[in-house]
Amino acid sequence: MIEPGTRRREIDEVASELFHANGYAATSVRDIARALDIQGASLYAHVASKEDVLWSIVDHAATAFEHAADAATTEADAADPVDGLAALVEAHVEVITADPERSSVFVTEWRHLSPDRRAAIARRRDAYEARFRETIADGVAVGAFRATDPALAATFVLTALNGIATWYRPDGRLSADRIADHYVDLALRSLSEDHR
Repeated sequence: MIEPGTRRREIDEVASELFHANGYAATSVRDIARALDIQGASLYAHVASKEDVLWSIVDHAATAFEHAADAATTEADAADPVDGLAALVEAHVEVITADPERSSVFVTEWRHLSPDRRAAIARRRDAYEARFRETIADGVAVGAFRATDPALAATFVLTALNGIATWYRPDGRLSADRIADHYVDLALRSLSEDHR
């Protein structure tokens, strides 16, 4: 017998793949059930709705990004915004490359949530983005970064990072570590005082 939690995780994994490939709106409950090799009605023994599946995926991804950022900021030199931003970028890349489908769904499909759930995720996304914005602002304050608008700079960095989920393949040309190294370098160079 399959444990309920195991089946639920399997549903989220399969739905992440389908939502990533086809989009939330174009994926039906029947598509998810078919990919799991179960009847559509059987899926409802584990989930109340397709939106509940999306919520589970997005909530799990948000938590993964938050925990990674917490760990990164704990390990980084708090007095060095360059080190702090490098740690945040590296952590973000690690989350995306560990589960690109779920990350992609988090980045692109969260807008399909009900208004209350969408607002909850928007608040979490805003708080997460604030970590980047504040780190960049700290870097500007000490002369390490040259960003006239730290909020725009944070959006620039996060947009570049989130794009990884659209093209990353675990069996691709670059390892996750190499990608993280490149993106840290690109982010720091684009914001550096020496960059012209």
